[in-house]
Amino acid sequence: MLHDAMPEREFGPAMDVADGSPRSRPQSPKPHLRWGICALLFFATTINYIDRQVLGILAVPLQRTIGWSEADYGFIVTAFQAAYAVALVALGRIIDRVGTRLGYSLSVAFWSVAAMCHALARSPFAFAAARFALGLGEAGNFPAAIKTVAEWFPKSERALATGIFNSGSNVGAIAGPLIVPWIALHWGWQWAFVLTGAIGFAWIVPWLLFYRRPPVSPDETGAAAQTIRWSQLIPHRATWALVVARFMTDPVWWFYLYWVPKFLNQQHGIDLGQLALPLILIYVAADIGSIFGGWLSSTLLKRGWPVGAARKMALLVCAVLVIPIVAAPWVSNLWAAVGLLCLATAGHQGWSANLYTLVSDVFPKQAVASVVGLSGFGGSVGGMLVASATGLILQATGSYVAVFAWGASAYVIALGLLQLISPQFTPVDLTSRNVE
Repeated sequence: MLHDAMPEREFGPAMDVADGSPRSRPQSPKPHLRWGICALLFFATTINYIDRQVLGILAVPLQRTIGWSEADYGFIVTAFQAAYAVALVALGRIIDRVGTRLGYSLSVAFWSVAAMCHALARSPFAFAAARFALGLGEAGNFPAAIKTVAEWFPKSERALATGIFNSGSNVGAIAGPLIVPWIALHWGWQWAFVLTGAIGFAWIVPWLLFYRRPPVSPDETGAAAQTIRWSQLIPHRATWALVVARFMTDPVWWFYLYWVPKFLNQQHGIDLGQLALPLILIYVAADIGSIFGGWLSSTLLKRGWPVGAARKMALLVCAVLVIPIVAAPWVSNLWAAVGLLCLATAGHQGWSANLYTLVSDVFPKQAVASVVGLSGFGGSVGGMLVASATGLILQATGSYVAVFAWGASAYVIALGLLQLISPQFTPVDLTSRNVE
């Protein structure tokens, strides 16, 4: 139990003002304690993805019930992306200021209420409003989680820890198809939003009870007190490399999340009752890819590779795994299409684990949530553009060919741009006036 893992002697009586939790004396956190914290991050990410995926699972029956068009659906997804983009920038800075304990709790509470409010929607506009509110809250998950990993884990373990908690997104995507159709078919689609949204409140209790800021050294205590300004982050090449990479690749994941159920229905006749198995296989593969991507770069680091080279090699492997998805619209066999989606989602999540970890490799801990928020803003802006464009393309052509072709090439292009903008991912000194 996490409670048993945190006796009083590990945490001193002083209170940390920013985090609202006791601050420990400077000593190394016990391994079992930091992996317990990682487990909480994993469950939060799982809940995050259950809540955001409900709409995608119910998209086909809701389209018939509410009467929205493909373009309407694209704009509903865009509303989430717009809120997510704005909130990522704001929440990253807020979490850096107030700390992960309080910031994470408020974020989960807000998005849980927003998820439940979908049950009240009866028009495309009302769904867009609910999605906008959901995006505002859910944007806090990754800045808070990645900041927590940066605080609790050494560099050699960060990609693996990130891969593990990030795999919660896939577990959430697996749990969604198992529980959402059953709830919707037995109790109605409104209860699918209400019951899944309520799960977040169950997570807040152990987080507030058990989470404490990790032990820090005296040097880190002084550094953590500094306030990071945008003017310190924006001039660095590493910041822009991360923004561009996420602008290119985050929208691909959003497409899988919101359009794969519709794709399987249109191309292969899969209805709500048959959706669970294909989606479970796709997101189990994504789960494996997330952990594999983190394991690969961590293993290369342990073998003596430089940090930047290890992360970029893992990114290259993951980018290659995505390329075959270009054939998805052309295959007539359902399980061949599912297999291609398995490779693509595995590649994306391995890519994400390493891209997220690059932030904590390069930037000091007190700036991690801000940089994740800023780069996530780039990803969400890309997601807004792609969601609207996808809805319009599908309404005009009825074909997924162009969308999958773009998804297959996005990662290789992003890696090339990342290498061009920041060839050497070396630690950034935010106190220096010299910008690399």
